[in-house]
Amino acid sequence: MPKILIIEDEAAIRRVLVKILSEESDTYQVEEAEDGLVGIEKIKKDDFDLVLCDIKMPKMDGVEVLEAVKKIKPEIPMVMISGHGDLDTAVNTMRLGAFDYISKPPDLNRLLNTVRIALDRKELVVENKRLKKKVSKNYEMIGESDAIARIKDMIDKVAPTDARVLVTGPNGTGKELVAHWLHQKSERSKGPMIEVNCAAIPSELIESELFGHVKGAFTSAAKDRAGKFEAANGGTIFLDEIGDMSLSAQAKVLRALQESRIQRVGSDKDIKVNVRVVAATNKDLKKEIADGKFREDLYHRLAVILIEVPALNDRREDIPLLVNYFTNKISEEQGNAQKSFSDKAIKLLQNYDWTGNIRELRNVVERLIILGGKEVSEADVKAFASK
Repeated sequence: MPKILIIEDEAAIRRVLVKILSEESDTYQVEEAEDGLVGIEKIKKDDFDLVLCDIKMPKMDGVEVLEAVKKIKPEIPMVMISGHGDLDTAVNTMRLGAFDYISKPPDLNRLLNTVRIALDRKELVVENKRLKKKVSKNYEMIGESDAIARIKDMIDKVAPTDARVLVTGPNGTGKELVAHWLHQKSERSKGPMIEVNCAAIPSELIESELFGHVKGAFTSAAKDRAGKFEAANGGTIFLDEIGDMSLSAQAKVLRALQESRIQRVGSDKDIKVNVRVVAATNKDLKKEIADGKFREDLYHRLAVILIEVPALNDRREDIPLLVNYFTNKISEEQGNAQKSFSDKAIKLLQNYDWTGNIRELRNVVERLIILGGKEVSEADVKAFASK
């Protein structure tokens, strides 16, 4: 049930607003506050979906209330109630973050329409935050080792910029987590995050996948198609396993980075793109350059910032945290009762040779949860971890 708070010092106006809202819908729960100070206290103690607030009030005027609410609960839409002489101030409150304003005496249709739209918007904002939180939860970086602390610190420093980043490290270490956090902590977080696995796309299709194509560009090009760079416009493109990209595609990526322009396959028309590039590889690109398999000029364009993700064997102190995280996550996904790991089982896992890194650890934890006892023991680890 949507909860609406009316902050208005004139009792007669409050009664009118309560009557209008109550007659419109029996699903609205309406509360009143006779001044701004009382209203702020109510907002601090309770969750409201909408606030209707007068501008001219004693003790604390509507502009001050608006500024305070935006600091403590910025997601609540505020609709300002203005007298005839307050219109300029009402318009100014829109710049300060008010959702809308209505004039006294309130027009019935205008008021109800504004309330409905404001409540719909609040619902969308809450849903978007929920989804974003869900996405963030899927890409948590678990660990308190010095290596992980350094990576998190670097992400915090680099993410707000548009600097290109090259993430290196063995397979299964979580390079994609770094890419997602760079995007989510950046000014581009509201834009798209487009992932391209360069190793999974055949070399003859990689250019079309990245830059799109026009109808007739090749045999199966039945219609125009935008590529990943266009899809990522305004956001971030993550080029995973870029060391596997063909030299021809590398040349086009280099041009896109230099000029912020691309051309679809089969077209000579330039398309301007605004994209941040984050790349990752498990290869030694300097060796690839020496072997003539990777362009040195592209490497220097990509590696403005270099982030190296360590192998799990180099951060064994994080294994207890990772085991606990995966245990919770897997139990939640499968709807099973959560199991625990004995201290000896954890110790044994810490001494294991994790050639597959984080990815392998997750698989082993899932196997032990399924096959192990109520408390996963040292014997369970010896029996099932290496299978």
